[in-house]
Amino acid sequence: MSSNRTKGTAKKSALPRWLMVWVDVFIIAVAFFVAKEAMPDNYAQYLYSGYIWVFHLFALLFYTTFFLLLFRCYDSLWRYQESQEFMKQFLALVCSNGLMYLTNGLLLPEVIGAKWEYPQFLHMTTAALSLLLMWLFRIVYRYLRQTARMRDYAKRASVKIAIAGAGDAGVSLVDEMRRDPDCIYDVVCFFDDDPIKQRAHVRGIPVRGDLDSIDEYLKDSDVKEIIVAIPSLSEDRMRQVLQQCSNTHCRVRILPSIFGQIPSDTGELMSKVRDVEAADLLGREAVVFNNSEVYDFLSGKVVMVTGGGGSIGSELCRQIALHSPRRLVVVDIYENNAYDLQQELKQKYGNSLDLCVEIASVRDAAKVDLLFRRYRPNIVFHAAAHKHVPLMEGCPEEAIKNNVFGTYNVANTAGKYGAEKFVLISTDKAVNPTNVMGASKRLCEMVVQSMQSYKNTTFVAVRFGNVLGSNGSVIPLFKRQLAQGGPLTLTDRRIIRYFMTIPEASQLVMQAGAMAERCQVFVLDMGEPVKILTLAENLIRMAGLTPYVDVDIIETGLRPGEKLYEELLMNSDTLTATKYNKIFIEQQEDISREEMDKNLVRLREVLETESPAEIVKVMRQIVPTFKTPEEVNSQAANKLEHATSK
Repeated sequence: MSSNRTKGTAKKSALPRWLMVWVDVFIIAVAFFVAKEAMPDNYAQYLYSGYIWVFHLFALLFYTTFFLLLFRCYDSLWRYQESQEFMKQFLALVCSNGLMYLTNGLLLPEVIGAKWEYPQFLHMTTAALSLLLMWLFRIVYRYLRQTARMRDYAKRASVKIAIAGAGDAGVSLVDEMRRDPDCIYDVVCFFDDDPIKQRAHVRGIPVRGDLDSIDEYLKDSDVKEIIVAIPSLSEDRMRQVLQQCSNTHCRVRILPSIFGQIPSDTGELMSKVRDVEAADLLGREAVVFNNSEVYDFLSGKVVMVTGGGGSIGSELCRQIALHSPRRLVVVDIYENNAYDLQQELKQKYGNSLDLCVEIASVRDAAKVDLLFRRYRPNIVFHAAAHKHVPLMEGCPEEAIKNNVFGTYNVANTAGKYGAEKFVLISTDKAVNPTNVMGASKRLCEMVVQSMQSYKNTTFVAVRFGNVLGSNGSVIPLFKRQLAQGGPLTLTDRRIIRYFMTIPEASQLVMQAGAMAERCQVFVLDMGEPVKILTLAENLIRMAGLTPYVDVDIIETGLRPGEKLYEELLMNSDTLTATKYNKIFIEQQEDISREEMDKNLVRLREVLETESPAEIVKVMRQIVPTFKTPEEVNSQAANKLEHATSK
């Protein structure tokens, strides 16, 4: 049944092409008779004697049709014919006329042994007329088809939109919208930085000006949406364009650069257009790392990722899988995330990736030892941790058990079994911490620093800021609240944070592991910090809404342990540059194993008191930079107030 349907479909799709063959045969015949009537008298008398003209007609039909088929002139759909197809038709007619001259003008007299004059005028005129009529027929066909399509498009198009970018990607989007019978978008104008395109028309649509004139032209217009379709735009320029768009009260969407070169006839471009994301508003260029160095670092190795089901851990696993590890071992206590990642990687890589998933807690030292004995990992990425600041304020004992002792268990076992590298994922909250979570991560760094007695293992910590889109971060919260119509909630209008994307964080971790030669703390230059209020306002504007009018923004008050701002990571006094201009090494004081062991004993003892206050008190004694949030926020507020008054 299915095969019959396939045959029927094939016949259906082939019919127009064979119809085109007969149309061309008719055109050649008409062109021949027109050329015959236009011949000089001496040629005409020759052709009128007998039926020699029939011979020439059928020869022309055979030769021309043969070359048209040989050059595959009927393989392309009529409505998509372009210059390449027209050139094929030209070459086919040139070749057929040349072969006619070769056989009838040169070889035929030799064969019949008679001298006769070849009617070259007839054949050349026929070829020229045939070509013109074929082109004219196709152009008229396309014009009539496009006219009918535009009539239908004009009837259904009701939502006026603008496209930033009048290049191939923008034009392809317009073509796709006009072909789609369900599309309701009416593209009323383009914007483009190319001065040649400005004030011109592309596909009948005016190019109103450059990208910097978007807000000026559209601010009070009836355009409802803007699509930015410029794959070649730099990230800095993209942010400038998005800022222009945010002033128009239009919904803003983006065609990602990776999809900008999809052919327009695939019908896939509009499905790839997406809403603006927080990463598009990041205040710096994305950091690109050395993949070849990372590949050599991971290729052929047994790699273990603890906390592999989390936001950073799962992306780490995806990136590691691209670098041909001998085996990838995912360790996580939360089985649902681990299962989802397992299915994703199995579907993508099948048996080409040796993937092992273990459900285990890093708190369980015996189980951690078992896993190291079983898999003998060469590289260990330690991403398992409790990270939510307010929750850890109320449960400091869990931060100690999971973050500090979990890190100790994995790091100590990595050294015991001679792993090549151990990479700890840390946070900017470990810098002068004001909360239990940040202090626990600073303790994790101290644990790693104390492991230098293991000479066969290099221990390294990687410190970065907030990760856009990670579980529990502010961006998913804002997106959920926006989808529900608001309001958006933030703890304080003055709060600022450093941000990076999940891929950047994962690649930084791998790059640091590849670069590390001894116990080090790596820091990424994350550019200027982002004001959370500004981020919320921009996300609302990019949705085509007006902050405080369509969607409100509400302050809920600082959470326990929360800073107004994170400490500046790029302190030039303590940083050493690396060969990558965005990656630095922070100089840390050495911590002896004996000193750290004593600190861990104190933490175990205070856990037995079951007193959160006592636990925090001991943490402050071990981490001298652990300050109260009130103290830090008061200083920050004074600085901000002083800066504003200037």
